[in-house]
Amino acid sequence: MRALAPYQSGLWLAEYLSIRCQLCRIYRSSSQHHLTNNIPNLKKASKRLGRGLLCTHCHHSITWLPNPFLVDIAPNITLPIQAATYYDYPIREAISAFKHHEDITKLPLLVHALRQLPRPHGCHHSNSVIVAMPTTNPRLIKRGFDPVSILSTQLSKHWNIPLWHGVERIDDTSTQQGLTRAERLSNLDNAFAMTQSPPVKRLILFDDVATTGASLQALGRTCYQQVSMLHTSTSTLSSSNEISAYALAHGSQ
Repeated sequence: MRALAPYQSGLWLAEYLSIRCQLCRIYRSSSQHHLTNNIPNLKKASKRLGRGLLCTHCHHSITWLPNPFLVDIAPNITLPIQAATYYDYPIREAISAFKHHEDITKLPLLVHALRQLPRPHGCHHSNSVIVAMPTTNPRLIKRGFDPVSILSTQLSKHWNIPLWHGVERIDDTSTQQGLTRAERLSNLDNAFAMTQSPPVKRLILFDDVATTGASLQALGRTCYQQVSMLHTSTSTLSSSNEISAYALAHGSQ
């Protein structure tokens, strides 16, 4: 039997053996079906999720699915970015502990947040791939793990849409935290490159935190330019149909 990674084992234990809310640790966790009753797009998916990870009170204390915000990736072409929630308590603390201190105990809460994201309309395993925000080897060596890769793997399983690793980060730009929007955009000039042609029509970009959306904007520009070149002989690329973007949280870091 194939051994599970530590974080996978922790998720399994949290969801199927624990009966306590992963946030407050006081009340029983509640069925996802009941928690998402008022969100039609999530009803069908929620039936597969078992009991869930949060109690009703904690689930409803978090603001889910803020309105998407738009960034430009080409003249007259915008990229909508949908976040699961805001970068606020308790998601902010969970993300920080997970990313910067490798605190795996926070992962169940982050997975719960990911599950609030509605699957992109019309996307499935045959026509879409998820493109996780790439990192560089120096950053990976310094941090010791790639949190976006772990989160995107969970999203891939939830949506049943495969990951695609056809984009790489070709520089070692400084961290985006603390920079203005203009500085973020400048910091990401020529930061990404496609290493192969996309295997399907629809690309779903994913990052953990979208502050101004600069990272997803730069990634989206690279994907748009490359895919546009592949389609110039047939038709003009429609950003709404071809490229979409999602994030775990939106707000200031």
